[in-house]
Amino acid sequence: MNDIKKWIWQHPHYPNFSFDREVLSTSLSKVARINGKLEGILTLVGDKNIDFFETEASIEEIVASSKIEGEVLNRDSVRSSILKRVGKEEGKDSSTKHTDGLVEMFLDSSTNHSPMSIERLHGWHNTLFPTGYSGLYKIKVASFRQEEMSVVSYKGNREIVHYIAVPAKEINRQIDSFLDYINHTKEDPYIKASIAHFWFVTIHPYDDGNGRIARALANFVLSKELKAMHHYYSISTAIAKDKKRYYELLEKSQNLFYNRLYDLTDWVLWHTDMINSAIAESLKQVQIVVDKAIFWERAREFVLNERQLKVLNRLLEVGKDGFEGGLSTKKYRAIAKTSIATAKRDIADLLDKKLLMQVKGTQGRNVKYELLLY
Repeated sequence: MNDIKKWIWQHPHYPNFSFDREVLSTSLSKVARINGKLEGILTLVGDKNIDFFETEASIEEIVASSKIEGEVLNRDSVRSSILKRVGKEEGKDSSTKHTDGLVEMFLDSSTNHSPMSIERLHGWHNTLFPTGYSGLYKIKVASFRQEEMSVVSYKGNREIVHYIAVPAKEINRQIDSFLDYINHTKEDPYIKASIAHFWFVTIHPYDDGNGRIARALANFVLSKELKAMHHYYSISTAIAKDKKRYYELLEKSQNLFYNRLYDLTDWVLWHTDMINSAIAESLKQVQIVVDKAIFWERAREFVLNERQLKVLNRLLEVGKDGFEGGLSTKKYRAIAKTSIATAKRDIADLLDKKLLMQVKGTQGRNVKYELLLY
């Protein structure tokens, strides 16, 4: 019975992970295209907006990575820690020692492209647990665990073992192999980031914090391989929205009873789709800023009343798909807080100025309008 191999690190081919490149090709091409689209549109925004997007993406990533582990961070504290760290403090300092540490790890993973090392991993771990405690429990900080580790949950009085990690005596040897892969292997950046994430969680070298460090390592790989482009989106935000699938895929990929073919295609595909979702959300936000700039450049030749300005700003803030089906007279009245007669006059004026257009296929009482951006 002891000879049964259940966990992926027991497979004879481990850690030479297997995946189907042909199956992944469509997803990899898709994420490369959308990343190129984001890179292109960012050239249309000014330096001030670039800094804003980078800061917001950093905040999102730090907050979401902690949220995945069940920790709720104060966004203002994270923002304050970031601004303090980059020398752009604004107003009252609401940072904490904890958020300072999280920001330190994130920025190091994002901007420091020097080779990854055990010392650096220990430094990251120390920033996560500066007091030496994880909640109420004292843990070993900045050193690998010395005891066996299992991931369990409970259903009533029944213990469910989801995963048993690599034995403690094997950690140093496996981390050496992991670091060699991170620092020297030539691979598609999106595949490499997904493998780094999965492999580190599989080794599970620390008493706590493995998930957050694994996501920081994926961040490190993308930062190093793609340079600055990944600074404008948050992968952990996408993962947090699909948290259930995240843990399901980890469990099934690590368990040879489920993953009999020793294949990580599903994991890499999902991870790449998470990056694609993160870029798509960032692209949407950047597009709103670009649309605003272009729209107001054209609209400034007209005299507009406060009601019209309020509605137009609202339409620009929510983006093209923000109002399902378009803007109705009823929605205009609600936003501008005005009468139906005034709303109709304002809309007619905006149509005449070619700042609004009627949505195709709508008429009569169901007529809807949308911004005429260009």
